[in-house]
Amino acid sequence: MEKLFGTDGVRGVANWELTPDLAFSLGFAGALVLTEETHHKPTFIVGADTRISCGMLGSALIAGITSAGADVIDAGVIATPGVAWLTHKLGADAGAMISASHNSYEFNGIKLFSAGGFKLPDETEEAIEAMIIAGFDDMDRPVGDRVGRLTDYDKGAEDYKNHLLSIAGLDLTGMRLVIDCANGASFQTAPELFRALGAEVTALGVEPDGFNINRNCGSTNTKNLVAHVLGSGAHLGLAFDGDADRLIAVDDQGGLCDGDVMMALLARDLDQRGMLAQKTIVATVMSNLGLEKMAERAGYQLVRTAVGDRYVLEHMLRERLSLGGEQSGHVILLDDATTGDGQLTALRFLRAVASQGRDVRLSEMRKLIELFPQVLVNVRVDQGRADTIIDHPQFAEAVRLTGEKLGEAGRLLIRKSGTEPLIRIMIEGQDQEEISGYAARLQEIIEQLGTKNQRG
Repeated sequence: MEKLFGTDGVRGVANWELTPDLAFSLGFAGALVLTEETHHKPTFIVGADTRISCGMLGSALIAGITSAGADVIDAGVIATPGVAWLTHKLGADAGAMISASHNSYEFNGIKLFSAGGFKLPDETEEAIEAMIIAGFDDMDRPVGDRVGRLTDYDKGAEDYKNHLLSIAGLDLTGMRLVIDCANGASFQTAPELFRALGAEVTALGVEPDGFNINRNCGSTNTKNLVAHVLGSGAHLGLAFDGDADRLIAVDDQGGLCDGDVMMALLARDLDQRGMLAQKTIVATVMSNLGLEKMAERAGYQLVRTAVGDRYVLEHMLRERLSLGGEQSGHVILLDDATTGDGQLTALRFLRAVASQGRDVRLSEMRKLIELFPQVLVNVRVDQGRADTIIDHPQFAEAVRLTGEKLGEAGRLLIRKSGTEPLIRIMIEGQDQEEISGYAARLQEIIEQLGTKNQRG
């Protein structure tokens, strides 16, 4: 059996890779593993985004949890960080979110949270996987009053929004914002949140139909957002992904502000407030070299982890740090949340922008960090073939030669995606055309090796 958990839960094409049977098994095993030390009837918080398969998978997941003897509070459509917050706030024993984040509607996923609202460590995921592989045939199943109860909680998203309002500490009166909710989990809360703080809001991606989540919208496709920011003369734009745990901003000139740019501005603001713990930023190996240079100039330390916000979080918790994140827009503000939270990040980012004065534009503020030319290429491969291709002598030699050509003035990173059948190529250097050529050659080799495999 192939490893179930990737870098962000279990994910796959709904009803093919992520089936109701698997969702049931995850619910059953997850309930037993996550609540094995509980001396009372345990409770799960369950939430979902807007994709069509959430009903199917949610029903199966909840059936698995309740059949293991745990109660379920169904929070309906809510952002992933909202599930994490509710899990902690309501004193639940665990949480589960049904979402494939930034992926298109045919994909779905299941993310599990511990009692404190934190994503699971590797050893806990491995225990759940081991139980699923072993099977449940010989297990004693609860009956009678030991079966779990399902309760609907339709004010979960509203409670979460009100929580964000209560900690915002921000007056956005006079600010013109364009926000893109990706037809996803934030489609109701985000417009209400920023309007309640006084902003003039144009809301995009707020008409989910089950199929249009992340389609030509949201944090992975900002073309429409940029057009609206430029066309309306807005101060800036904010784009969330399908489950609203990440954020990408657009400045007043239409320039993208990814996680690296936001972390640079957030670090300065937190430092000025005496809130940047140990003057340290935690990023991943994907973050731009420009973030390192900015940190050096400012006297901060930049620590890099493996790709995945969970690894960023693990380091932050271990070292008691306050700011970390990924270039993709997952930003963790550990003083305020237990996981990446796009709407919270937007609040703190807007606070950083407002602190420089109403007349200072984001397009000027972002000059704090100078990004190095970077190429990111995702090459789709057959399921399960990524490791074989990456380890192939022909590809390994091409990677070695590319690294030699880049020298100390650049960086090269090859990795397989933890959520999709992709090989990701990242190259940084001083010349955009040069590094684009390197990336194209590596992509060509991957595709050739994939073709050879199909012919074989």
